[in-house]
Amino acid sequence: MQIGVETSKAVDQRRVFVVDQDEITRAALQFMLHDEIETHELATLDEAYEKGTGWLKPDVLLLGVSFLAQQGAALISEINAKFPGVRILIVCEKADEAVAVDGMKAGAHGALVKPLTLESVRKKVDTILGRGGAAPLVQLGMMR
Repeated sequence: MQIGVETSKAVDQRRVFVVDQDEITRAALQFMLHDEIETHELATLDEAYEKGTGWLKPDVLLLGVSFLAQQGAALISEINAKFPGVRILIVCEKADEAVAVDGMKAGAHGALVKPLTLESVRKKVDTILGRGGAAPLVQLGMMR
């Protein structure tokens, strides 16, 4: 049973790729998101590029900051070339914010700064996808 999941989000046809070298971060993000959106965790960008061919393109890519630290901000352009229209969020520690800012200047759409919480991660992904908050509640007895 999914608790705290809005039905319209659970049947959303969009998907998220979590690409991070840190297995624990990947697993945590996948766990936080999988109830509301199709989520795939991958250890490398090559895996993401391979999985994202054809119909399985991501709508959002959560990118571990370590990739930017190793390959530079030009990596954002490479990702955009492979996945046109993808929204990129950089996952980082507070100490890595300068690298994340460089990535945002290069075209990333935002950052998820640790510590990660269920609410903050879901809210950020919803915002980046243009999904609003919860659907309005219909009170029983008010319907006619």
